[in-house]
Amino acid sequence: MASGPEDPILERYFKGHKAAITSADFSPNCKQIATASWDTFLMLWSLKPHARAYRYVGHKDVVTSLQFSPQGNLLASASRDKTVRLWVLDRKGKSSEFKAHTAPVRSVDFSADGQFLVTASEDKSIKVWSMYRQRFLYSLYRHTHWVRCAKFSPDGRLIVSCSEDKTIKIWDTTSKQCVNNFSDSVGFANFVDFSPNGTCIASAGSDHAVRIWDIRMNRLLQHYQVHSCGVNCLSFHPSGNSLVTASSDGTVKILDLVEGRLIYTLQGHTGPVFTVSFSKDGELFTSGGADAQVLVWRTSFNQVHYRDPSKRNLKRLHLEASPHLLDIYPRTPHGHEDKRETIETADSTCRAVPGKGEDICRYFLNPLLMPECSSTIMKKKPEDVGDPPSENQRSVPLAVADALEHIMEQLNILTQTVSILEQRLSLTEDKLKDCLENQQKLFSVIQQKS
Repeated sequence: MASGPEDPILERYFKGHKAAITSADFSPNCKQIATASWDTFLMLWSLKPHARAYRYVGHKDVVTSLQFSPQGNLLASASRDKTVRLWVLDRKGKSSEFKAHTAPVRSVDFSADGQFLVTASEDKSIKVWSMYRQRFLYSLYRHTHWVRCAKFSPDGRLIVSCSEDKTIKIWDTTSKQCVNNFSDSVGFANFVDFSPNGTCIASAGSDHAVRIWDIRMNRLLQHYQVHSCGVNCLSFHPSGNSLVTASSDGTVKILDLVEGRLIYTLQGHTGPVFTVSFSKDGELFTSGGADAQVLVWRTSFNQVHYRDPSKRNLKRLHLEASPHLLDIYPRTPHGHEDKRETIETADSTCRAVPGKGEDICRYFLNPLLMPECSSTIMKKKPEDVGDPPSENQRSVPLAVADALEHIMEQLNILTQTVSILEQRLSLTEDKLKDCLENQQKLFSVIQQKS
């Protein structure tokens, strides 16, 4: 069966890791892919032919998550060794180590302007870091179990997090308060992320489900039960019209969010799939899993009806109107504080529908197990080489208001520290005074006896 113009094509694959792939991300210029693995290494792959790959060594345990900075000049990674590292993308792969978490770190995510980094950890906390100062800023505490993932909203005003306490929480980065809460009694979310326009969040559930929530109306928009095992990761197409998911059932699935249905099931991996990620231009996506392979797929979404999503967006005129996935993101402040949680089931639930998407599964077999397919779907063989990464501009300094706020926070901490030191100094002086008085009395007694 010939592939249609929209069918994903397995373009190439990379092998170099010695254990399962846990995370993958495209560089902003879509010329490189970074991957993390259970083997404790990071690898940087070039999509150029005959280019050398780079292996970055520094973590002492499983690397759980990584992400390129928006400028493309840095790479952040999280690890079970309880640290976060910030890598300079050159041949040497130098990195700076951040320590604040007291348990394994599960995820990292840059804000869209590259000024902040949010991390989630098994110590039940979410931490926000300043990239300009390269230091810890503040923690968010409300989860009662391990936090598996935390992501910034596109405008940086919100953070979404998911935990094994079976809740998904929305945080306001200005007030540093939890402003919304979604809960599920069936399972917990392994992964969560904002849609490109910021109106919705998607969760990848341990209960095999994918859910799309509207964060303005606090309601469940869509519920997909298309996997037979837990969903480990998901990634929005830049248009926001489709979603790719990775599951422990060994498949990668593509969901059409506009029509609310499953459109493709891809079977390129042997064993569980742990990570998927779209490129920033939406033309490629990558997947990785327990087989230690990094697969790169090409889509034709941009050439079809996904080309200009702005023409299909709907302007919300009335707050009472039913929310839609393509609504334009509201620029007014979020009013979550006074809203109570109201979760409603979507009007139609997507189920796995056999058809064209299911029929093409035979085209996505493991390239190592089916060598006869390599000439038709593989354009390149595994690569072990890559180009040196390009150096881009540095991060832009923080706004004056943020700087003043940080100074005030530091002054408060300094004031408290000085107060504690003064108390300790007073106690020390009192004890020293008592010692001198006792010594003087003892000396007088000795003199009288002599």
